[in-house]
Amino acid sequence: MEVSIDAIGNVVGLWCGGKTDRSLPPVMTGSHIDTVKSGGRFDGNLGVLAGLEVIKVIKEQNISTKHPIAVSFFTGEEGSRFAPDMLGSLVYVGGLDLETALSTISVDGKRLGSELEAIGYNGTAPCPGTTPKIFLELHIEQGPILESEGIDIGAVENVQGISWTELTIKGQSNHAGTTPMRMRRDAGYVAAKISTFVRDLSNEMGGTQAGTVGKIDLVPNLVNVVSSKATMTVDLRNTSELMLQEAENRLAIFCEGIASQEDVEITRKSLARFEPVEFNHQLVDQVFVTAQNLGYSTKRMTSGAGHDAQMLSRVCPAAMIFVPSKDGLSHNPAEFTSIEEVAAGANVLLHLIVDAAEEYR
Repeated sequence: MEVSIDAIGNVVGLWCGGKTDRSLPPVMTGSHIDTVKSGGRFDGNLGVLAGLEVIKVIKEQNISTKHPIAVSFFTGEEGSRFAPDMLGSLVYVGGLDLETALSTISVDGKRLGSELEAIGYNGTAPCPGTTPKIFLELHIEQGPILESEGIDIGAVENVQGISWTELTIKGQSNHAGTTPMRMRRDAGYVAAKISTFVRDLSNEMGGTQAGTVGKIDLVPNLVNVVSSKATMTVDLRNTSELMLQEAENRLAIFCEGIASQEDVEITRKSLARFEPVEFNHQLVDQVFVTAQNLGYSTKRMTSGAGHDAQMLSRVCPAAMIFVPSKDGLSHNPAEFTSIEEVAAGANVLLHLIVDAAEEYR
């Protein structure tokens, strides 16, 4: 394959057979290879390796296509070190300018551009990248639905909207034994109240509303000192943009109230904000029908997680293929999908890619 690396570190391998017309847009598949600290080995990697397997099968079977076929992996899909999530694919489609992305500072204080240079992934291919004919992403579900219902393949219709906010709470450190409870300006207590509010809010709103406080840092973080500062993250998600906005507004109102009540200062910083995404209906239908024609049980479904495919959907028809996750576990070392389930997803991907690339018969 002809491999290129762009200035944000996205990698694209291009396959051209003997009859391929290089002037035509490529049929693209792929995903990401970065993970989170507590991650497993299937999230993202499956979609990249399956894309390479598709190319291997096409070569072994001497299949010739009109369109080139591209396999890609994108920088920083998780967003847990460099926010926002899907950063590389967002730059690839022109949704985030290159210099802003390269200037992003990580949670450990490093500049993204400098880190890419250090590992040799500050490439020369242009950003934005080539617009594909279509983009297909094979991915583990990262949830329990397919396994619990005994379904082989998920045809993903849409992706939830995502809102990531960092809250900084400033109070006053003081002695844990001598400071009366009524006189405390306890940043740790306020962080705890916000955390329980996020859970209660999500349960009250119901539907697809989800809320998570995944990170809380306290200062001075000592057993016998009232916290003077707390830094925390809030992750809100919903398939409805209006409902997501409602959750954001209610969180903001709660923060204002608790700040006044506890005599602390709360500042907000948006880490990521993406509206819900609807995938191309025709392509989703093709995923569904192809899977059924191959004898797999199939379900139309929503993705609760963000994916590179939602960024590619800004510039071309895009869709996703889900395979089951054992016990619904992901972002966990126990993450697992059987080889039979992996093969089923890759088989659906193969047929869709060859069909879209227009095989010479």
